[in-house]
Amino acid sequence: MKKRIAVLGSTGSIGRQALEVIEMHPELFEVEVLSANTNSELLIQQALRFKPNAVVISQKNSYPQVAEALQPHNIKVFAGEESNEQVVDMDSIDIVLIALVGFAGLMPTINAIRAKKQIALANKESLVVAGEIVTQLVQENHVTLIPVDSEHSAIFQCLTGENPDHVEKIILTASGGPFRNHSNEDLKKIKKEDALNHPNWDMGDKITIDSASLMNKGLEVIEARWLFGLSKEQIEIVIHPQSIIHSLVCFRDGSIKAQLSLPDMRLPIQYALGYPDRLDNPFPRFSFRNMGELTFQTPDIEKFRNLALAFSALDQGGNMPCILNAANEIAVGAFLNDRISFVKMPEIIEKCMHHVGFIKHPSIQDYLETDKVARIMATELIF
Repeated sequence: MKKRIAVLGSTGSIGRQALEVIEMHPELFEVEVLSANTNSELLIQQALRFKPNAVVISQKNSYPQVAEALQPHNIKVFAGEESNEQVVDMDSIDIVLIALVGFAGLMPTINAIRAKKQIALANKESLVVAGEIVTQLVQENHVTLIPVDSEHSAIFQCLTGENPDHVEKIILTASGGPFRNHSNEDLKKIKKEDALNHPNWDMGDKITIDSASLMNKGLEVIEARWLFGLSKEQIEIVIHPQSIIHSLVCFRDGSIKAQLSLPDMRLPIQYALGYPDRLDNPFPRFSFRNMGELTFQTPDIEKFRNLALAFSALDQGGNMPCILNAANEIAVGAFLNDRISFVKMPEIIEKCMHHVGFIKHPSIQDYLETDKVARIMATELIF
């Protein structure tokens, strides 16, 4: 039988590439639900092409436009962010791909787990913000959660068939973004157009800025801690500008396993949707013959402060990663709107981490309140 898939965040970069993968395997997959935040026109186009059972438009004032366009095609239309949380409970869904950006992915992820759906997780913030709760729910509901981030997909693939107790450490690779060789003075002059020009990956604006500031790698460290049950000391980062080795696992006998491929997000998406099978595809293949060299260097956490802040949040635990994430989302938005400089972002995040109330053992409600308070404080620091 075909796997019926809900793609939450279908108009974003991951969502669009997921639909490419689904379209390549019509005998294996079909679209059950599509959802978008504000891009109603693209959502309508996708719905007319894939004929899902239902769609969700988070921006409520776009509901009439979407409903009118899809009414002749017998496609259900729901509106509001809460609909993303509710729609994952549909009995007709087999897999939920969480491709929503930021904190908005948390409650849909939690509800999909409670509904015992297989999860393809492209929303790292769910584990960054509430990793302990999410992983506990995964265990309680016996849910399979497959990471879609290229680095975590690589670790997941390297661990398949291995005893987790044999892991000594993991190494997450990072491209280093476009500014890895910039001086501190150069970083002060960066414009958003420079930061949005990633050398290897085609991603959405928010994650591209996070990649340039290395916050993305910091968030991935926290995500990896919960995904793979590791300590902070078992997670290492290395800059690998070519983005061919997507991550590595070091075992206690000294052996190292790595996953290599050309930088193409469709590959980890396809792996997550097809798991446990590996599916054929026409994607370009990596060749050692055509590759010049693979290089590696240590990240500069003094220059890229976001990485140090992420490790600090992981070390403190509790709601600190939630504060880090919320402040970062506000800071990135301000940078994209030309309100603050590139180097101002970590300053705002650090101040929020110092001043928002710390909770050692937060509940889901505590996370929701922490996110709200941290966003207010970060906004006040900017404006």
